[in-house]
Amino acid sequence: METQNDTQISEFLLQGFTEDLELQSFVFGLFLFMYLITVLGNLIIILTTVSDSHLHTPMYFFLSNLSFVDICFISTTIPKMLMNIQTQSKIITYEGCITQIHFFSLFAMLDNLLLTVMAYDRFVAICHPLHYTVIMKPQLCGFLFLVSWLMSTLNSLLHSLMILHLSFCAHTEIPHFFCELNQVVHCACSDTFLNDIMIYVTTMLLGVGPLTAILYSYSKIVSSIWAIPSAQGRYKAFSTCASHLSVVSLFYFSILGVYLSSAVIQNANSTATASVLYTVVTPMLNPFIYSLRNKDIKSAMKKLFQKEIRKVPIVLEFKKCC
Repeated sequence: METQNDTQISEFLLQGFTEDLELQSFVFGLFLFMYLITVLGNLIIILTTVSDSHLHTPMYFFLSNLSFVDICFISTTIPKMLMNIQTQSKIITYEGCITQIHFFSLFAMLDNLLLTVMAYDRFVAICHPLHYTVIMKPQLCGFLFLVSWLMSTLNSLLHSLMILHLSFCAHTEIPHFFCELNQVVHCACSDTFLNDIMIYVTTMLLGVGPLTAILYSYSKIVSSIWAIPSAQGRYKAFSTCASHLSVVSLFYFSILGVYLSSAVIQNANSTATASVLYTVVTPMLNPFIYSLRNKDIKSAMKKLFQKEIRKVPIVLEFKKCC
């Protein structure tokens, strides 16, 4: 088979979900709706946490950053997919594909690490409440946030640079709706042994490692909650981490479901469809989970909306005067 190296190939073809025009219109409308809901919901979470001084705590500092990362995460894939459907094109440039892999890996890993840091925050709050303000100082929060960014950036750079050394055949089709790292590597015409090893190693270190830390944190949290004598005290303690636990469960179960099902079914189209769970559905549901299960967030949102509504008559009066 005649191959072309990475300096000659100029584009890839994204297969997407379907070639049926009617179904494409439905997919376009559905994903546009989910994208707008995700961006709007996470922006509201960010504005709420920033505008209310009562929410200027480590927990909500990490939450607002998680919302920002979710917006970036979904924005790496969906806009390009929507544009391809609208223009009836499957093309993504070689440079665009590598860029998409880089930023998708960056924000996916950052999502993972922020959830781990938030689990540590809940562990300190419930297991060491008297020392919480001493341990979770702004300096430590900033340090954990910067370390998460650094590790995510190095991880995405590593995979992006390693893909640059692969050779691809002409007219390479990627059986996905975006340039997913594993799919792109397996489409290469050259040896991918080092890439596969690196994907495996980084997944174990930066995937399984944080998940283990989260599970350990929650094992300690559950033990501390059961040690509380009153049922009301146990409920109050559990409610402080219920939203985070829900988001963690949704994130990891969706990812595990995608990759376990792909290993069993061995169907690229099924993998692409299942990937929607963690690439689109999870970022979309996160703000709803935090707003519906958190009294502080709901109260702050109510104040924010009331404040904005009060501004409307003032603006109208000003326009009349002008």
